[in-house]
Amino acid sequence: MSRRFRWVLIVTIVAMLLAVAIGRALIARRSAAVVADKAASAPAQAVDLTPGDVARATRTDLVLTLPVTGGLKAVNSAVVKAKVAAELRELLVREGDRVAAGQLIGRLDATEYEWRLRQAQDQAAAAQAQLDIAERTLANNKALVDQGFISKTALDTSISSANGARASLQAARAAAELARKAVKDSELRAPLAGLVAQRLVQPGERVPVDGRIVEIVDLAHIELEAAIAPEDVTALRVGQPASVVVDGLAQPVAARVVRINPSAQVGSRAVMAYLALDPVPGLRQGLFARGTVELRRRPALVIPARAVRHDQSRPFVLQVDGGRAVQREITLGELGEVDFGAGRESAQELLSGLAEGDIVLRATVGTLPAGTAVQLPSRPPAASAAFRPASAPRP
Repeated sequence: MSRRFRWVLIVTIVAMLLAVAIGRALIARRSAAVVADKAASAPAQAVDLTPGDVARATRTDLVLTLPVTGGLKAVNSAVVKAKVAAELRELLVREGDRVAAGQLIGRLDATEYEWRLRQAQDQAAAAQAQLDIAERTLANNKALVDQGFISKTALDTSISSANGARASLQAARAAAELARKAVKDSELRAPLAGLVAQRLVQPGERVPVDGRIVEIVDLAHIELEAAIAPEDVTALRVGQPASVVVDGLAQPVAARVVRINPSAQVGSRAVMAYLALDPVPGLRQGLFARGTVELRRRPALVIPARAVRHDQSRPFVLQVDGGRAVQREITLGELGEVDFGAGRESAQELLSGLAEGDIVLRATVGTLPAGTAVQLPSRPPAASAAFRPASAPRP
């Protein structure tokens, strides 16, 4: 085979392969165009929405509130302390026991004080005997002075002796009363009715004067101690209603502002406010609580705060318009909370961007491109049924 023939054969084969490749590419491009045309002509698949994915812009009363946090504290509590230094002989109560006011809850060893009482009583008896002698002597000397047997100076001496004996008797009786009080102070009694919160000493330990033995709290009256920022105190008033969520309790507890401290705390400059909680089983001193104080009410157009999106330069919502999700820029007002039909949730005031009755998508639907087809649930979102306090407004 000549060289020329080989080159002609090679060129022919390459040309045939190129023709086959070009033909396949044209067929693939034509098939893709057909598929694209079919996809474009087919209706878009709509995103099915649940009742929890949508909400309706509602005009209702917006309650502006102030959030508060703090610990619960009993209004009435007391620590039983030792009034005398002695060994704790017995303690009749433990943590959680209920006690009545004046109930005997323990005893200190009063042996030393009982002997001191006996000593003081004997001294008082001796002083009484000395006074009796001095008074008899004084009576005799008065008779002798009248008869002229002794001088008036001797009578004055008898009077002074009687007065001294009387003063000694009074001092001895006072000492006996102090000793009797020390014996009585060895008995430990509850100063108020309540529950034993702490048992700080065990029998057999020696307790100094003012040593802490038992703490008693009265859970009938519980308050929330909350630190309020200086800029929020001006809106707070005694008597304002509040709702408090306590750790461990399923339902919120109603409360009201009863006192506001006139002085700010050193360092933080916060002002302490005290909220009285309604009596509810399960309240305990020391529990952490979060609450909201209702400051004022006013009508406003609101939507759920979770429907507001902030991933662009201005806040916006996804509104359902004509079966599609459409972006709408909005102007926000203050923050509150509304019952949109599924329980309390944070609500945002709208100043512009939507009208009453417009349907918006909550954050539960995730990110949807503008223009996405959506299918509303069979049960449309209802208007707000009621308004309840929520978190604090922030300008």
